[in-house]
Amino acid sequence: MKFDLHTHHTRCGHAEGSIEDYIVAGINAGLDVIGISDHSPYFGSEDDHPNPGITMARSWLPSYVDEVLTLKKKYEGRIEVLLGMESDYFPEHAEAYRTAYELYPFDYLIGSVHFSGGKSIFNRNRWEGLSDVVQAEQKREYYELIRQSALCGMFQILGHIDAMKGYYPAFSDISASESIDLTLQAIAGSQSAIEINTSGKTKTVGGWYPSEAILERALHYGVKVSFGSDSHVPARVGDDWEEVRSTLRAIGFKEWFFYRQKQPVSVPL
Repeated sequence: MKFDLHTHHTRCGHAEGSIEDYIVAGINAGLDVIGISDHSPYFGSEDDHPNPGITMARSWLPSYVDEVLTLKKKYEGRIEVLLGMESDYFPEHAEAYRTAYELYPFDYLIGSVHFSGGKSIFNRNRWEGLSDVVQAEQKREYYELIRQSALCGMFQILGHIDAMKGYYPAFSDISASESIDLTLQAIAGSQSAIEINTSGKTKTVGGWYPSEAILERALHYGVKVSFGSDSHVPARVGDDWEEVRSTLRAIGFKEWFFYRQKQPVSVPL
């Protein structure tokens, strides 16, 4: 069974194509299951749309859910469409996000840390002039946020857990193995999964998230794995799915998971 749980569309302001475009692309890619998971609104503000070009507006969320559910019925029998969302994780706003999500029948939520230390993890300039000590502190802070996101109980999937390397490949070489292990242990205990996210190939780092070294540690701790292309254009739906499956099997994984009604569905590798 072939699935992709991480796709975006025009509502977030930095992706191309409609939801239906991604569903059709999924059918053409031979998917059995596609998850629609656009960027959540920002619930840390009362403003309707404080971050245009990054997230959808708060007022667009009901229409997003309605459109996904309508398309789920339209394509029934051809492909299973799941209602998801990629959610930011801000500890200080976690309850506001949780309250907003309780109103809707999500199949799964992807919890992604996009901001750490007040800056985007993709900020190309955040590393300039930093000592090795400060770089290690920033990496530990990033993984602490991911650890907290696992423990909060809101998410079925943890998104791109080493994406901070996207525009700074040296991130992987910064010493913080204890923080990564503590985070993986928390994820394993939470019963959520980490995604193998193939969008890193579109960034400077040129590879998947997370690294094979982290996946080997994840297997050691019993962490579940899932798959998401993180497509921002329909042509990337299902990108590298077979290659990821082969890599996971070589590492030693036996299964991976998608989520329906927030329950894990095991798919043999």
